[in-house]
Amino acid sequence: MEPENLTQIAEFLLLGLSEDPELQPILFGLLLTIYLVTVVGNLLIILAVSSDSHLHTPMYFFLSNLALTDICSTSTLVPKMLLNIQTESKAISYAGCLTQAYFFMVFLCMDNLLLTMMAYDRYVAICHPLHYMVIMNPCLCVLLVLICLLISTVDALVHALMLLRLSFCKHLEIPHFFCDLTQILKVACSNTLINNTILLLATILLGFGPVSGIIFSYARIVSSILRIPSTGGKYKAFSTCGTHLSVVSLFYGASIWVYLSSALTDSPRMSAMASVMYTVVTPMLNPFIYSLRNKDMKGALRKLILGRLSSMREGSIPRTT
Repeated sequence: MEPENLTQIAEFLLLGLSEDPELQPILFGLLLTIYLVTVVGNLLIILAVSSDSHLHTPMYFFLSNLALTDICSTSTLVPKMLLNIQTESKAISYAGCLTQAYFFMVFLCMDNLLLTMMAYDRYVAICHPLHYMVIMNPCLCVLLVLICLLISTVDALVHALMLLRLSFCKHLEIPHFFCDLTQILKVACSNTLINNTILLLATILLGFGPVSGIIFSYARIVSSILRIPSTGGKYKAFSTCGTHLSVVSLFYGASIWVYLSSALTDSPRMSAMASVMYTVVTPMLNPFIYSLRNKDMKGALRKLILGRLSSMREGSIPRTT
């Protein structure tokens, strides 16, 4: 096929999760439910942290940023999936595809880096408890989040700009439910060696780097906890890390599953189904993990919900003069 100039490409075709017409209403209802639960759950986390002064700590500051990132990440993908199912269309414009890939890379990298910052926060809290508030001061926390955002933005921008140099063929079909960078590279007609090299370097630096940081932090944490003489003290120290470890295990476990699915199967559709876990399901489960395993968060959510219900009841009662 003859390569086309990028300016002449009208659209890509996202093949989605299934081509079976009977499954489309089920997929639409399932995705819509997951999306609403994700947005509402993460929004409640943000509101609970901002409204409860007891949660104005570095750990919950990073958590609220993680919740906001999860909302943005899901909103980058799911609304377009729902629109395509509802309109029975698989098309996405070239500009829309590139934009979706860019923002998804930004928020995916942000998730990765924020989990690393949260591991560092737990390391300082357990290994240097007397200096915790001095080290993890508000200015440093804000600076760390801004650095995460800067790194994520630059990384995604580099990949997006490198896509502009590629030529594509007509009738472009992406066997996925969103414009994933690796899938876009597979349908390019021009040489993608430079793109794949940059992608490999970025994966090593921004993938294995944060993972190494998390492993190092928890190695030091476990070492410090084992030196605590009392069993109750050990349990309390471990409990402060349990929620974060659960989220980290879910995030990286899902990512590894997607990688293994892509490597072990030749079916792009199976790889797309596996990708749903870390792109759609994981952001939905994070609020449940933090709210169910954390007493402070459960208390803040209870106060927030009861306060809202009380305000609604008071507003509905007519005042007498």
